[in-house]
Amino acid sequence: MAWSIRAFHQGCRVLMAAANSSATATATATAAAPKRGRPAGILKVVPVSQPLGEFLGVSEVSRTDAVKKVWGYIKSNNLQNPSNKKEILCDAKLKTIFNGKDQVGFLEIAKLLSQHFVKSS
Repeated sequence: MAWSIRAFHQGCRVLMAAANSSATATATATAAAPKRGRPAGILKVVPVSQPLGEFLGVSEVSRTDAVKKVWGYIKSNNLQNPSNKKEILCDAKLKTIFNGKDQVGFLEIAKLLSQHFVKSS
């Protein structure tokens, strides 16, 4: 009985050592992975249309920054519908970038802003 417990313990040590060494190798491989040099996708800075550029005060911006700035404007001017926070009540400045709509849903914001980003060829 003592022999089988000792053999089992020895086997566990071997397995644990192998697992620990592979975990360490994986951790160092992911830590040493090179990072991308320039942003891509929604983080890429692109030119915007004149109405959005005037609203944001810049001529080029990333999609994420544009959405953040629009949401910041909405929050600072208290333009969310108090009874339904998913609805945005547009003022004159927001109507210029949201196709003249009086109110938009919060899920529509990204879709409505996408037309203002100039496509590069």
